[in-house]
Amino acid sequence: MSLTYFGWDVTYDDDSLLLELGAEQEPQQEHVYPMYHGTSLQTARKILAEGFRQSSDGMLGPGVYVSRNQRKAERYPLNAQASNRVVLKLRVNAGRVKRIDQDNHPLQKSWHAAGYDTAWVPPNCGMRSVPSGLEEDCVFDPQRVEVTGIALAPDTPTLAELKQLLSQRKNGAGQGGAGKGGAAGVCALCRRMTTPGLSHTVQPCWGCGQSICTLMSRHTCSPRV
Repeated sequence: MSLTYFGWDVTYDDDSLLLELGAEQEPQQEHVYPMYHGTSLQTARKILAEGFRQSSDGMLGPGVYVSRNQRKAERYPLNAQASNRVVLKLRVNAGRVKRIDQDNHPLQKSWHAAGYDTAWVPPNCGMRSVPSGLEEDCVFDPQRVEVTGIALAPDTPTLAELKQLLSQRKNGAGQGGAGKGGAAGVCALCRRMTTPGLSHTVQPCWGCGQSICTLMSRHTCSPRV
C-alpha cells in the first residue's frame, strides 16, 4: 500500500499573526478600533478636506501615526501651543498588526514589507524613543483610517467649524480612507483580512484540486491510497 500526502502546516516564529491590539479600548468589531490623531489646526482642516496622507518617515517608518490613547494624541504637535492643537477621533481598520516593543527592533521600519498593515508600540514597553510610555500605532495605508469626530479643539467656534467640515465631507464624496479601510473583508478560505480593492490569490491544490488561498496557514488533502 502506498500513501500520497499533500498539504502544509505553517509554524510562525512569534504570535504576530494572532495578535490583536490589546490596550485600553475594546474593539467595536474585529480589527477595527477607535483611535486618535493629534495635529495642528491647519493640518486638521486639510485632513478633513482631503483625507489622510502617509508621512514620509517616522519612528516606525512611513504611515499615519495614531493611538488608542487620547492623551497620547493630545501631545501633538510637539511644542505647539494649545491654541494650535486638534485631536481627531478615528475609526481604524488595523488589519494585520506587528508588535514593536524594543528599540532597534529588526522590523521597526520594515514591518509593512513583511506583510503587516499596522505597527503597534504597546504602552510602557520601555522603548527610549517613546518616553511617555503611551501606546503608539502606525497604519501604513491611509485608506484604513477614517475621521469620525473631533475629540479636542482650541475653542467652541473652531470645534463648530471642524464639525462642519467633517459633515460636509461625509455628505459629499465620502472619506476614501475609511470607506475602503472599514469595508475590508475577510477571506473565506484563510480567514484573514483582505486589502480593500484586492483579493487573495486562490488556486486549486495540486494534490486534491480543492480551492486554496496562498495565505492559508494549513491545508490537508484527503489521503489518496
